[in-house]
Amino acid sequence: MQTATLRKLSVLFLACFLGGTAAVWGASARPSGASADPPQPAPVAPTPPAAPSATAAQAAAAAVNPAPVNTPAVADAVRLGEAISSIAERVSPAVVSIRTEAQVRQQAMPFGLGGMEGGDSQVQRGEGSGVLITADGAILTNNHVVHNATRLSVVMQDGRTFRGRVVGTDPATDLAVIRITGTNLPFARLADSSTARVGEWVVAIGCPFGLDYSVTAGVVSAIGRGGLGMNEIEDYVQTDASINPGNSGGPLVNLRGEVLGINTMIVGRGSGIGFAVPSSLARNVADQLLTGGVVRRSWLGVGFQELTAELASSFGAQARHGALISHVDDKGPAAAAPLLPGDIVTSVDGATVNEGRDLMRAVMTKPIGATVQLGVLRNGRAMTLAVRTAERPGEDGLVASAQPAAPVARRPVTGMGLRVTAMTPQIARQIGYGGLGRVVVAGVEDDSPAARAGIRTGDVIVEADRIPVARSEQVTSAFRDGNALLRFERGNGAFYAVVSRDEG
Repeated sequence: MQTATLRKLSVLFLACFLGGTAAVWGASARPSGASADPPQPAPVAPTPPAAPSATAAQAAAAAVNPAPVNTPAVADAVRLGEAISSIAERVSPAVVSIRTEAQVRQQAMPFGLGGMEGGDSQVQRGEGSGVLITADGAILTNNHVVHNATRLSVVMQDGRTFRGRVVGTDPATDLAVIRITGTNLPFARLADSSTARVGEWVVAIGCPFGLDYSVTAGVVSAIGRGGLGMNEIEDYVQTDASINPGNSGGPLVNLRGEVLGINTMIVGRGSGIGFAVPSSLARNVADQLLTGGVVRRSWLGVGFQELTAELASSFGAQARHGALISHVDDKGPAAAAPLLPGDIVTSVDGATVNEGRDLMRAVMTKPIGATVQLGVLRNGRAMTLAVRTAERPGEDGLVASAQPAAPVARRPVTGMGLRVTAMTPQIARQIGYGGLGRVVVAGVEDDSPAARAGIRTGDVIVEADRIPVARSEQVTSAFRDGNALLRFERGNGAFYAVVSRDEG
């Protein structure tokens, strides 16, 4: 019974399987002559896309790999870049790295604290830059690079190393000349810095932070910069080409490949503010050091300051050009002319003096003993004075000013933020003063008219409204109309200041 049942199930399963298979076959490819659905149209092959035109192909390629921009402005920029590269390649072989060693005396320390009794010396090493200016090894650099150096190593771009020696230094301009022994050495030519223009491109080359032969580019930001208080003679080319420690002594080069200045210092609180000694001044210094080892300059024996609008009005000057004489050395040649404090020098040998440094430049270029004709404005009246120049005294003859100490007795000048007192021998010793002044500034209030005029504690008042001052009361009286023209002595120099009471 079970066998018959299984046989029936097997036949039924086989029939279902074959029927399902036939259904599949009928749905996919029925045999010829069998009943079928209406014929279906043959599938149409897709049409291939049309080949892109040449213009479209170029546009597609440009999107992936755009063509270089070729406008006149870009072409000018490319030429400028090529010029800077060419200058760097041409001048860099003349730029040297200067490595110095100096013996520094250490303070003595007692035994047990790591020192040697009696002190010890230590080698202090430094780095700077320089530029060859002759084929036989003369190098122009900064005085502060080689100051007190006991050993100099000079490394050229090609890797050659030379022993250097100091030929001479000029602390007044912070320049020095050193020499190495060689022939047919690469050298750079000095430009005429009087033709420099604000805005022209320049290149600074040097070894900042020990990174040899670094090149930066910028423009001349200003010319004739001074009043920084860093050196005795200041007449700088200002640039925004990056100058860093180690660049000192390296060249500032114009687009003709000429040395326009010797990089000297930067403003620590600023960015992109560097200063270079102009090449015309550097050439004069180098020539004298190479010839005689020292620098000699003409001298008038005067101190000067810039003529501001307030000072011009106080002295009756119609224009704001000229150098205001603030001090005349009793033993100098100007005293014999006589040139007086309060005179305004407007020309030297017919050349206009626009600012104080014009007077300095003109005198320094004159031979020692030459007679110069000075155009002078005195109390509103024009005149000409003849002055015979003398040799500028050395730094050894100058007396450094002492740090002023505030005197005790004080007399306030109402509304001016100024306190004055009579000079005494004790005060004179405290401030290091040896002049004839009788009234000294005892205090200056912050943000007061006196402070804004640049007056400091310890300044000695020698004139008030062009009248010599002997008593403190004279200073107070000069301010009765709300302002006064004061003349001060400070250190080895003197200056004028207009102090006005704040309105309101």
